[in-house]
Amino acid sequence: MHEESLEDWARRREERRNASKGKLRAVPLTEGPHRGQHVDPNAPRVIQEWTGTEWETIGTVADLAAAKALLHPPQPVEEKPAEWDRPALGKGRGRHRKPTPAEQQDQ
Repeated sequence: MHEESLEDWARRREERRNASKGKLRAVPLTEGPHRGQHVDPNAPRVIQEWTGTEWETIGTVADLAAAKALLHPPQPVEEKPAEWDRPALGKGRGRHRKPTPAEQQDQ
């Protein structure tokens, strides 16, 4: 089996740590174990940021809705391109395909 050098392992570890730096999470300020975020939506939350080695407290919010607004801000709305000018429809029944030879015999 191929063994990885210590330098390669340390470089990969540092890349993983740097990639996760700045990640935010909301932890409820309640008694007992921290379960799902939906358990007590009215409880205040502590906002923490990952520094690469530990979670550091950066602030508090009033409830779950405020925490979600902070952790997941709305994305900017993309402007849709203007539609191109479509040609006017011609006269007729509006058939979108030619009939197959079998359909012509049935008529």
